[in-house]
Amino acid sequence: MLHESKDMPKIQVITDQKSIDKYGGDRMYFAPPIEYDKIMKRIPYGKVITVGKIREYFAKLSGADFTEPITAGIFVTIAAWASHQRTKDETPYWRTLKAKGELNPKYPGGVKAQKSKLEAEGHTIIQRGRTNIRYYVSDYEDFLFDLI
Repeated sequence: MLHESKDMPKIQVITDQKSIDKYGGDRMYFAPPIEYDKIMKRIPYGKVITVGKIREYFAKLSGADFTEPITAGIFVTIAAWASHQRTKDETPYWRTLKAKGELNPKYPGGVKAQKSKLEAEGHTIIQRGRTNIRYYVSDYEDFLFDLI
């Protein structure tokens, strides 16, 4: 799945005004899964990145207004599972966070495994919520890797 390009990369012009307003333009970029994997491999020990920052980077690089958000989340998860299944050439997927520094329950081993790997790199993980408990990297903005 990681190497299936599905006719990507590509830019699609959207016409839905609600989406144009939300994302700030009508030029939507689609990056293939392998490109997410390549970016995720660049994140060094002790640093983190969000899916949103990766999307911003791809949009800027491609000249689009934004990168499609749903496939971005799916492709980050595909990259994580592909890495988990390999015996070499690991992708440090645990360093790629959801919005606001949230841990990703869809990664191999779920939040518990990601939490363990991030704590081993010196990050503090905090819990939020009472019934819908979520986990976040504390002060994640201080550890963001700059892709540019």
